[in-house]
Amino acid sequence: MAGDLLSETGSPYPQLDDPEGAAVPTGVRVIDAHVHLFPPRTFRSIWRWFEAHAWTVRYPLESPDVLEFLLSRGVERIVGLCYSHVPGMARDLNAAMADWARAEPALIPLGTVLPGEPDAVEVVREALGPLGLRGLKLHAHVQGIAPDDPRLDPIYAEASAAGAPIVFHAGRAPMCAGYRCDPNVLCGPDRVAPVLERYPNLRFVVPHLGADSYSGFEALLDRFEHLYLDTTMAIASYLDPNPDLGILSRRSERLMYGTDFPNLPFAWDRELKVLLEADLSEDARRAILSENAAGLFGV
Repeated sequence: MAGDLLSETGSPYPQLDDPEGAAVPTGVRVIDAHVHLFPPRTFRSIWRWFEAHAWTVRYPLESPDVLEFLLSRGVERIVGLCYSHVPGMARDLNAAMADWARAEPALIPLGTVLPGEPDAVEVVREALGPLGLRGLKLHAHVQGIAPDDPRLDPIYAEASAAGAPIVFHAGRAPMCAGYRCDPNVLCGPDRVAPVLERYPNLRFVVPHLGADSYSGFEALLDRFEHLYLDTTMAIASYLDPNPDLGILSRRSERLMYGTDFPNLPFAWDRELKVLLEADLSEDARRAILSENAAGLFGV
């Protein structure tokens, strides 16, 4: 077993010393739909949290170096994600993301907002308007909020009207004792379905294939045409339980490749290798590795 789904004691998940590839194979188009970008001070705080409660981050790189690392290895485009956890933080994160996007055209920048903060709607409008960000990242574990919490309704309404995707960590895993909330209560398919019923045009991405509720989130794909899942960490044989990899062929039209780089305990291309070696049609492989993300984010 790669690691406990939840460590009640705060013991870290295992660190893997698996070999990393030099680059994306020639001729393979890759869009990484799940890469984290933060200012240096925030990144260092996040890495300390991971060290204490989860795993040692293998790639402690500052954001411009994160972009250079992946692009120099043949990743074509990068979806940049950030999240805020205290009031007033989102504007600074969003401004930084916009700066990185101006400097690097290969970056698809997403912003964030803290649900319930007094000016949340204005933060969203600024992010999706003047700042030119392409969507929003929200995180149930970090922000301590369920996807169907009414405080999110104004945010969903703005994103839906703008056609901007929301990437929402709404699955229970990976879970750690360091969170200040119980992901078992906040997360799951039953907390996402009401959102998509109320906002049928909202483009919504659940990372990690919805770990650990894999089958439940896969079932939602039949009900909601604008729901996507990303593969981040879920197909790395790291989280416990592992998903049924048959989902890669069953639902290739609604899956996106993502890594969680740089906050990884294993090689940057561990999941890329899985996708390249999986028994998939070339159409399915292209869809997961690049085409679905390109369509969703309009690139």
